[in-house]
Amino acid sequence: MKEQTLIEMKNKIETLGQAVQFLMREVPQLKDLAVGTLETIKQMDDYADAIESLKAKISKESSKTEEVKPLEEISD
Repeated sequence: MKEQTLIEMKNKIETLGQAVQFLMREVPQLKDLAVGTLETIKQMDDYADAIESLKAKISKESSKTEEVKPLEEISD
């Protein structure tokens, strides 16, 4: 390989490494934010009612999903 190509590859790898380091710092912060938001929502008065409503909605949607044929059966 040419030296210039190797230098470009090295620079790209360094850039990717910096991006990964940034993401590794951000993920714990996002986790803390999500947990804090969840705990705040749990303190709200209508939390239990909202959870029951979501459970009913998800159950209703999952029953609709089960009625749809899998892609493998359609493609045969």
